[in-house]
Amino acid sequence: MREIVVLSGKGGAGKTSLTAAFAALAKDTILCDLDVDAPDMHILLDPQDSVREDFFSGNLASIDPAACNGCGICQTHCRFDAITQIPDGSRRIDPHRCEGCKTCVVLCPQKAIAFPPRRCGFSAVSDTRFGRLVHARLDPGGENSGKLVMQLKKKARELAKQDGVDCILCDGAPGIACPVISSLSGASLAVLVTEPTPSGVHDLTRVAGLCDHFHLPAGVIINKADLNPAEATRIETFCAEHGYTLLGRLPHHPDVTRAMLAKKTLPEYGGPLAGSIADLWGAIDNLARACVRPK
Repeated sequence: MREIVVLSGKGGAGKTSLTAAFAALAKDTILCDLDVDAPDMHILLDPQDSVREDFFSGNLASIDPAACNGCGICQTHCRFDAITQIPDGSRRIDPHRCEGCKTCVVLCPQKAIAFPPRRCGFSAVSDTRFGRLVHARLDPGGENSGKLVMQLKKKARELAKQDGVDCILCDGAPGIACPVISSLSGASLAVLVTEPTPSGVHDLTRVAGLCDHFHLPAGVIINKADLNPAEATRIETFCAEHGYTLLGRLPHHPDVTRAMLAKKTLPEYGGPLAGSIADLWGAIDNLARACVRPK
């Protein structure tokens, strides 16, 4: 099975727009939005008939005011200043400040503090015009995006096996932190979308180094390549020197914004970019097939 993860190392490089465009061209594919902190692929794909599940990670302390005798031991030992006194003398825990360390639970002499699992967001499986989409969203400040990403990947693989699909196409998060590391686990190919700017080149080298660390093949797309031809050439040289496949270049074009405003992918919108994106997807698909690791 081919598992393709589209990354950028930074935000704003065009990763999600291109992933949605590839989704429009791919056949027999499970789609997966792994940017759980700020997902936006659903805006273009308009998911329907979603089946949602709550996502729990860590725990959240909660004081029963009827059982609390107001001794204040919990407040004294809370390192996160999450516990305050209320007018009746008992204590209250601010759920936005609680870090789930359990100190107050252990120290409370009245056993008045519960410690249930913390709901941090949700995951969902939805139908789109291009196939099924596995996606999620963390609540503001929700923790453990890496764990949620792994759950999404597991679900996508289950659906692919169930539906007899041989390709999973994933939109990864920007950067190189935990959700990106989780998204690379078990992948066949990383597609790195970059732009010819100093920050684009810098962040490309970081995410490419992450792929090297996990011995994962990587191909590179230079988006908005005509903005700075010198930086684009620098990226091509970087790819040649480090063994990354240069999948192609795309120009900066207003059709990208026009397509987003119309809530369409670029192949659906048409125009001069549609043919170039089809060529890119062909190159990605061929490289992914060549990179599939034998069982």
